Amino acid sequence: MRERRSEQERRRAREFERFVAGAAGRLLHTATLLTGEPAARPAPAAEELLLRALSRTYADWDRLRGDDPYAHTRRELTTCFARTARRHRRPRGGPLDRLSPRERLILVLRFHEDLAEEQTAAQLGLPAERVHALCLHALGEMRSRRTGPAPVPETDSTPAADSAPAPAPGDSSDPTTP
Repeated sequence: MRERRSEQERRRAREFERFVAGAAGRLLHTATLLTGEPAARPAPAAEELLLRALSRTYADWDRLRGDDPYAHTRRELTTCFARTARRHRRPRGGPLDRLSPRERLILVLRFHEDLAEEQTAAQLGLPAERVHALCLHALGEMRSRRTGPAPVPETDSTPAADSAPAPAPGDSSDPTTP
């Protein structure tokens, strides 16, 4: 009896390890976006959030037969984040850190995780209209607070183009025009 149980535990652990090996990178990126931490540096809050979600998924692993473990882990990740949202209010330098935790959560689910508005609403327990309004507000906030200089358009750097100014439209001083 003990041998069978230990074999089941090893099989369960191997399955979970394979799942984590395939999904951990994307889940960590999702957690990093949620916490508002920059992706270039270590993200301790995101790692802690992911660890909590993965530990809950592992505890539920045997009950997941037939269900998508990624969706389950994402649900756990968003639930853990929603419970601890007040910890993630201060700016940390990430791309979404200027948004409120709820707005970050909605943008990440809608655009990074590619969930429909209705699925996002169901997962968060909000009306779809509220998710839509929060999403629009967050997108407007992101557009209005762009950081950094505006992109400089590339110019033709050939010597001929640099030496002579372009003629104005309708300028008759150009010898090539009739």
